[in-house]
Amino acid sequence: MAIVSFSATARENTGKGAARTLRRQGQVPAVIYGHGREPLSLTLNARDLDKMLGHIQAESTVIEVSVGGQTAKTLIREIQRHPIKRQILHVDFQALVAGEKVTVNIPIVLVGIPEGVRLEGGVLDQTLRELEIEVDPSNIPDHFELDVTNMVIGDSLHVSDIKKPDGVEILDDPETSVAVLAAPRAVIEETPAVEAVEGAAEGAAEPEVIGKGPGDEEEGEGGEEPSGKKGGDSGKK
Repeated sequence: MAIVSFSATARENTGKGAARTLRRQGQVPAVIYGHGREPLSLTLNARDLDKMLGHIQAESTVIEVSVGGQTAKTLIREIQRHPIKRQILHVDFQALVAGEKVTVNIPIVLVGIPEGVRLEGGVLDQTLRELEIEVDPSNIPDHFELDVTNMVIGDSLHVSDIKKPDGVEILDDPETSVAVLAAPRAVIEETPAVEAVEGAAEGAAEPEVIGKGPGDEEEGEGGEEPSGKKGGDSGKK
């Protein structure tokens, strides 16, 4: 379980006006809630917060928030950002208590190089990147590993193939696909091209018809005479 420490300051002023003032001063408003406690409004240093978030998995890292000499173990439950500037506007922390399970999303890490990639040039596609689990805060795993070494083209691995430690309940459907090994893209793209070439070859193999058919005779009788015939008539005159 990953744990980091972060210092915050309690604040009394709340509301949109106070929040805007804090942001102009390089601070971020926040709150700690949960476990039957009154929400505690906080002020965070924006630069320190950005630095911390750049090195952790925000949804699954336990953060020990220190406020006025007291420490609370928390999880980040929501980070509100400006839709354009991406500036952090507000952070919600949930207080944790041992024995009281929480729901978190944990990343899935694929381990190994599939046999189908090494020997057949297959393409590995990870279709699920996180697992939703329920767990005691003291047992939150950093990640889940899934071994893909023995996969060949056409194979797929599912949530049920992931080994979980004791005390962890996976909430995702066991049949949900996690990794799929497909044929090389060049082979997939070549198939319609080959069919088109074969179709063209079949068309070229049909014999060419030379000369006039019955339709051509009728068209000649009803239309103009060939120029050569006109020349012959004029010669007889």
